[in-house]
Amino acid sequence: MAWNEPGGNGNNQDPWNNGGDRRGGGKKDQGPPDLDEALQKLQEKLNGIFGKGGNKGTGGSGSNGSSAGFLAVVVVVILVGWAAMGFYTVDQQERGVVLRLGKYHETVMPGLQWNPPMIDEVITTNVTRVSAYEHRSLMLTEDENIVDVSMTVQYVISDPVNYALKVRDPNASLRNASESALRHTVGSSEMNSILTAGREVLGSDVKLRLQGFMDDYQTGLRITQINIKEAKAPSQVQDAFDDVIKAREDEQRSINQSESYRNGIVPEARGIAQRMKEEANGYRERVVAQAKGDAQRFTSLLTEYQKAPEVTRERLYLDAMEEVLSKNSKVLIDVEGGNNMMYLPLDKLVESRPRTSTGSTSGRLNSSELQDVTDQVIDQLRQRQQTTTREAR
Repeated sequence: MAWNEPGGNGNNQDPWNNGGDRRGGGKKDQGPPDLDEALQKLQEKLNGIFGKGGNKGTGGSGSNGSSAGFLAVVVVVILVGWAAMGFYTVDQQERGVVLRLGKYHETVMPGLQWNPPMIDEVITTNVTRVSAYEHRSLMLTEDENIVDVSMTVQYVISDPVNYALKVRDPNASLRNASESALRHTVGSSEMNSILTAGREVLGSDVKLRLQGFMDDYQTGLRITQINIKEAKAPSQVQDAFDDVIKAREDEQRSINQSESYRNGIVPEARGIAQRMKEEANGYRERVVAQAKGDAQRFTSLLTEYQKAPEVTRERLYLDAMEEVLSKNSKVLIDVEGGNNMMYLPLDKLVESRPRTSTGSTSGRLNSSELQDVTDQVIDQLRQRQQTTTREAR
């Protein structure tokens, strides 16, 4: 029989009664279930879970027990949420600096990590990304000239602990230190080297000095590259500097041309000098040898002259005349007792003589040919003398 049918034992079976007749003198309650009773039951279950005994039959109001159970549930929910908030992930390119109650605790590596929320603070930094900073300003060189220098600084975070904790603003420190390093290096260099070939040396010097500043400041930054993008004179005097650079280039070109000419002419002059030395040595050897030969010949001729003076003198005369006449193509002879001077064309006589076996005539007369020419001359002289005698008679 249903609990609410007429005549039934509905009062004992009413689920909303909650034993009100036992507590309230049998008074029936047809309202909703009591909230305090539900919280009390939940508290009893929690007490059983956490090892606390039930409080049935104890004194105290049900309202206080229900409030305690609600607070326990709230505390559990808060603890679970607090623990869930402690999970985080560190990227592969990052490192995590853990601060426990504001003090450095550890450095965590990439992966899933957990730290107590509101107790530990995690600062993540990217240690592989290359950052860049550009700086440009007018600076004074060692030789008191003004140059406009523009450079780019590339850097990475090498020490995340120093980067996060030792310096308040590492990037601002880098900007200030880079300008200081650049000004110090430019102030120790001349303008010519900065504008021309010394740009790479300037970049390396600035990098070395700037890295020293970063290490002294403990910024945790590592300088990877310094690029001197531009180094020029101020725009107000750029035209004058261009003229100076052009003149310097012309000077260098002239020097290179002179070097090339010297490299070509000096070896040639040395060769000519060496050839002249060799020719002089050859001439010296020839003259010395000829002098020795003449001296030897004179000594031999002296011996022969001492033996037969007349014959030797005549032979010397004939040799001298042969040498003189062989070099002259025309001879004039004055005939003794005559009024005419005879002209002998020796060149024509040489051309008219018989050719040699080689088909050509020699430029000089040998002894037999000279004797033939002499005989012809003597015959002509005799004939002319006879003709002159006849005419005189």
